[in-house]
Amino acid sequence: MQLIIGGAFQGKKEYAMAVQGLEEKDMKDGAKASYEDIFSARCLYHFHEWIRARLLENRDLSKLEEELSGKNPEIVLISNELGYGVVPVDAFDRKYREAVGRICTRTAARAKRVVRVTCGIGTVIKDA
Repeated sequence: MQLIIGGAFQGKKEYAMAVQGLEEKDMKDGAKASYEDIFSARCLYHFHEWIRARLLENRDLSKLEEELSGKNPEIVLISNELGYGVVPVDAFDRKYREAVGRICTRTAARAKRVVRVTCGIGTVIKDA
């Protein structure tokens, strides 16, 4: 499992395509993907949006990274970092922001590689 994180519009998807040799056909948009799609996709971008949709479905994601490790251990996940800036006023948005942070933290712990992308430049922060 690999995790690519960074701010919005920082070139994370393009970085993944270049470094991982991925094409559009290999990538699934998390904003449109189903719960099951994550277990078969080669790469899922907008992982944070996938998490949001699952929270709206009231899914339990507390063991997601364990399930991913077993069912799709080679997946590349791409997520925006949401923890910077103003704390949302809306209760759901606070829950969502916290969930993304906690899930990405647990995923990074299991991932063999974690990269932070800024201005299209990837900085490897973990390479196990």
